[in-house]
Amino acid sequence: MSPEERYETIKGLQPLELLYKREAEEADKVFLRQMYERQWRDYTWGDVMARARRVAGFLRSQFNPGDRIALHAKNCADWVIVDVGIMLAEMISVPLYPGQSASSMSYVLQHSESKLLFCGATDNREALLAVVDSIPTVAIQRCEIHCDQELETVISSNASFDENPVFDKDDVFTIMYTSGTTGHPKGVMHAWSSVIFVAPNMVKGYGYNESDRFFSYLPLAHAAERILIEFHSLYSGTPVYFPESLETFLEDLQHTRPTMFFSVPRLWGRFKQQIDQKIPPTVQSIALRIPGLSTWLRNRIRSSLGLDQARLLVTGASPTSVELLRWYHRMGMKLADGYGMTENFIYGCIAHRDEDPVPGTVGKPQHNCELKISAQGEILFKSDSLMKGYYREPEKTAEVIRDGYYHTGDSGFIDENGLVHVTGRIAESFKTSKGKFIQPSCLEGAFGNEPLLAQCCVLGHGMDQPVLLATVSELAETLPRKEISARLLRRLGAVNQRLSHHERIKLVLIGKEEWTPVNGLLTPTMKIRRKVLEARYQPLLKAFANSEGIIWEPLGSASQQEGSATLEAVVTNPVIK
Repeated sequence: MSPEERYETIKGLQPLELLYKREAEEADKVFLRQMYERQWRDYTWGDVMARARRVAGFLRSQFNPGDRIALHAKNCADWVIVDVGIMLAEMISVPLYPGQSASSMSYVLQHSESKLLFCGATDNREALLAVVDSIPTVAIQRCEIHCDQELETVISSNASFDENPVFDKDDVFTIMYTSGTTGHPKGVMHAWSSVIFVAPNMVKGYGYNESDRFFSYLPLAHAAERILIEFHSLYSGTPVYFPESLETFLEDLQHTRPTMFFSVPRLWGRFKQQIDQKIPPTVQSIALRIPGLSTWLRNRIRSSLGLDQARLLVTGASPTSVELLRWYHRMGMKLADGYGMTENFIYGCIAHRDEDPVPGTVGKPQHNCELKISAQGEILFKSDSLMKGYYREPEKTAEVIRDGYYHTGDSGFIDENGLVHVTGRIAESFKTSKGKFIQPSCLEGAFGNEPLLAQCCVLGHGMDQPVLLATVSELAETLPRKEISARLLRRLGAVNQRLSHHERIKLVLIGKEEWTPVNGLLTPTMKIRRKVLEARYQPLLKAFANSEGIIWEPLGSASQQEGSATLEAVVTNPVIK
């Protein structure tokens, strides 16, 4: 069956209608595969529905249709099973990120008025412990805290909900809270109509079916993983594989050999750094110029990552550097930069199935998705995937949805080939003391392929020149600090030569701490909290307002490394000429 023919059989159907059909006709086919104690634990379509119906029976015995039910866990088979149970029970799911802070979780639970919290594995145990006393809890796979009930007990002690409800397509089925780069998270309300539109179009656009394999590890609380993996699999019939843990991630990925893999720029960068440590870039360059050897190198790298059978590789959630994308393309992996947001269920732009992705662009609008650029240069979307609005915030909804278009807050343009370029967040651009505007994401991209750096953030509002905040990579941690400083100084000089004078970066400040959702410097979806970083490092930036070069944040302990008691600055020849 062709993707177009499959599309005709599933268009207009709700996820639950497809589940009822698979339960009746494909009960013995494997749907979910969970790695557990180094063995795959299989759940057929029949298994998933049997467990989900018991969850629904429990929920209907305790709560009312329309009540909000929260879910906090790393990806696992039970995440999907519980989510299906919430749908069957006619309740509204409220996913939480496994690395979310206590204050953010508390706000979401209170704002959504959630009645129950399903808890699984977490990246922030202390934060979870801080909120569980305020709400009844049920433990699912790999839960690390004490809960009021266990999922297995819920399933064994509650009657199955055997009705097959179908709901109005305009009914809200989930509230997905944004990651909150500024202020409180906003609750994005999606109706069944969003999934009914997006998922069949993905099946048509990507061509996946029962013979393919999806690998799920990014938070299912994120709109991209939710629609691209969970709902896409319901419509395509594609089995979903879940890793056992972060420690076994690469091994589980190699076992799975997914035919589609979606990740964030941070992981794509780490993959490359691991390859560079084993096969130095100079050796790669030579090998790629030799027939036969180049094929061997590409095959070896793809196989070592477990991506040798992937037809679609996607990066998203934050900008990916052009140099990093080009490296993957040279290695025979056509990594595509996707572009979407929670508000349109990430149904925005990507390279189409019959086209190669072009680094520096996010491809073209997806099927039946309208995109235009406003007179102010803002990217606007219009399609049936748009949210119903922000929960309990009609004023904020009216700010972003006007005349049927979602106003993204991103600036960009469409080139002569119809490819979309995203140039940055309108609100993140800043003006230096010289009166010149800076778009930080463009400058950050210039360092995206630097093997010594892990994270980058350009700041400089009110300063005479921009500055770069950064953390070092795993590779850099094996090298002497002086060597790192010298190499970064050379890279800084090379980057500045390509920039306009007002864009040239004055200094690089190396932070001592990795930016994570746990310490509040990243959102749960790995986006930089720029204002938080700026506030934290403002004293250091002021102290070195007249310096140039590479500066290291103090480690706070004289026993850790040389230079830890005082700031160490590398100031040689001026880096801005």
